[in-house]
Parts: sequence; structure tokens; C-alpha cells
Amino acid sequence: MGEKFLNDVIAAAVQRAFKALHLPVEMIFFGGEADADTRRLLEEVAGLSDLIGLSVFDFEQSSDQAARYHVQRAPCLVVAAKDGELLTDYGIRFSGTPSGHEFTTLINDLVMVSNRHSGLSQETCEFLKGLEKPVLLQVFLTPTCPACPRAVVLAHQFALESPLVQAEAVEVLEFPELAKQHKVMGVPHTAINGGVGLPIIGAVPEGHLVNEIRKALEGQA
Repeated sequence: MGEKFLNDVIAAAVQRAFKALHLPVEMIFFGGEADADTRRLLEEVAGLSDLIGLSVFDFEQSSDQAARYHVQRAPCLVVAAKDGELLTDYGIRFSGTPSGHEFTTLINDLVMVSNRHSGLSQETCEFLKGLEKPVLLQVFLTPTCPACPRAVVLAHQFALESPLVQAEAVEVLEFPELAKQHKVMGVPHTAINGGVGLPIIGAVPEGHLVNEIRKALEGQA
């Protein structure tokens, strides 16, 4: 089977972080034969806590499940809440392997979803509660980018807080054509609703993201 992806030091650090887990979480992974390493990484993460489950689907052979979770490319990971047999999809996505700096983002997301709490300010939560139109946040990143996790986590916080927000982290080295389509020149690069208005370059405070979402929705009106 080969060496583990998580050495003893990293595994111990993740287990310490997982002490903050409260309720069950399910990782739903869509991939293929070429994504065996990503699957093994997720299996190792799931093995570090009884509160974390892992479901695996072949992207090509499970088109119905992919459609159910709005997954359009693989590899893709959905982080969902689990209550008994019920899975709640908050719209939190990783398109690509959550490696490098984004491994920390994955651990953060698992804890956040487990606690069902976004950690956003009351003002931001009120804005998200008042949304009437769907919002797609696509954060383009690379595993070596130290600023990218902040942008991804913020987008995922927004998705957890509102059923109208879907937030996809996109690894540009794995999806170069999509990055080219969005004219990504640097990361993190956040596109709103497929590229309405100007993208957000860099990691920004939540209030800035609120303002940009508001402008994007106004531009679509």
C-alpha cells in the first residue's frame, strides 16, 4: 500500500485539532483511478476520528450522485454534515486535492461543519440570511500559496451560513483550463457567479467579500 501520507507528527496534530469535533461529518469524494492518492489521503484523515466518515464515488459511473451534489469535475470533495442517515450539503467543495497549505483548510472545514457554526460576524450573517439569489464563489488556489487558505475558509464559512451560497476551492494546477477561462493570473483569485464583475484578488476581510457579492448581484439584476 506504500507509505502513509500523514506522518506521526502530522497525524497527532490533526487528532489534537479533532478534539474540537462535536457532531458527525461526511466527506463525499468523487474521483477515478487517477485519484487514488487523494482517496488514500482522505481515508487517513477519516481514520483519525470516529466522527468523520468517507463516501467514495466514481465520477464517471455515478453521474446521478455527482448531479445531486452539483459536482461538475473530479477529483472533487464535498464536506457535509451527517445526522444519522441524513446528509446535509452546505455547498462546501474542494475541486482538486486538498494538499499543501490547503490540507489545513480541510481540517478547519471538518471542524467547522462538525460544530455547525461559521464563526462569521452577526452583520455578515444577517446579510447572508437576506440573500434571495444563489451565489457561487470559486476560489482559485495553489497548494503552495500561504494566503489561499484564508480566502478558501472565508468562502466556505459563507456557504455554511447560507443555503444559497456554494463555495468551490479550485486547484489551478489540476484544472488549468478553468483557471484560463477565468483569466487567473495570481492566487487567491475569487470569482463570483461565474465571473460577474471584477474578481477578488488576495485574501480579504469578510466585509469586503460581502460588498463584492452585493455588487455582483446588483450587476445581475
